[in-house]
Amino acid sequence: MSASHWLIVNPASGSYSAEAVADLRGALAGAGTAVDRTIACDRGLPTRAEVEAGGVRLVSVFAGDGTVNSVATALEGWSGALLVLPGGTANLLAGALHGDVDAPTIAARLPELVRLRRGCIRYTGGTALAEILAGPGATWSDVREELRDAGVAGLAGKTVAALRDSTAGPLVRLADPALGRADGYAGIRLAVAGQAMEVEGYGAQTIGDYLRQGLALLRRNFRDGPHDELGFHHAVACRSAGDDPMALMVDGERREGRAEERFSLAPFALDLLGTAP
Repeated sequence: MSASHWLIVNPASGSYSAEAVADLRGALAGAGTAVDRTIACDRGLPTRAEVEAGGVRLVSVFAGDGTVNSVATALEGWSGALLVLPGGTANLLAGALHGDVDAPTIAARLPELVRLRRGCIRYTGGTALAEILAGPGATWSDVREELRDAGVAGLAGKTVAALRDSTAGPLVRLADPALGRADGYAGIRLAVAGQAMEVEGYGAQTIGDYLRQGLALLRRNFRDGPHDELGFHHAVACRSAGDDPMALMVDGERREGRAEERFSLAPFALDLLGTAP
C-alpha cells in the first residue's frame, strides 16, 4: 500500500475558505506531497487506527490550536508525522514549530522540515500541546467563541459574564511550589517552553487593571495583559479558592478541572514537522 497524505480542516475557523484550502492543497502538491483525502473536522476526526489502516504517513491539519490538540492527541503513538498549519486565532503550536509564517509558506517548505518531538502539559483531564490558562480568566474563551461565530447578540451577555467571573470568580493560586500572590490570580498560564513549563500569573487589583486585562483578552491575546513571572517548572499544583471547580482554557478550548490540579511537563509521543533547530 502506498503512503497516503490526509488534510484535516476546520470549516468553523475564521481562516477557512474553499479558496484557502484549494491554495493549500496546491502548495502541498507543489512541495511533492499531494493530498489524498481532505477531512472536515466537524464530520469527525480520524483515529490512530484509521490512519494506520489507510497507510497514512503524513497528516496535515489546517486549524486552530484546539483542533490541532484534538487531532494530535487522537494520533499519539502513531509512527507517521503531523504537519501543523496555522488556521486559527492564536496558532501557538504552529508558531513554535515554524515561526510567524502563513500556511502556504510552511507547505512550500515541507521538503526542508524535520521530525521533532516536543513536550506537553498533562493533567487529570487531558493534555495541552501549547498552554493552559487556569482560573476564572479562562471564561474569556467564551467571548472568543462568540467573536469567531459573529454572535453579536450573545457577545454582550458573555462579555458581561466573563468580566463578572474574572473579577468575582474563585481565584487560583500556585500551591506547590507556593509562589506569587497568596490570594491567587484570575489566571495562571502554563506554557510549554523547551524542557520546562513557563508559569505566569494574571490578576488585577484595581478596576483599571481589570479593564486592561479585559481589553487584552478581547484582542484575543491575554498574554498582553499585566502579569507576574513565576518561573520555569517541571510540575506545579494549582488550587482554586473555596474548593470550587477550576476553570481551564486548554490550547484555547474551555475545560473544567478539579479544585486542585497538578500540571506536569511530559513527553508527547508524536512526531511534529518543524524547522530544524
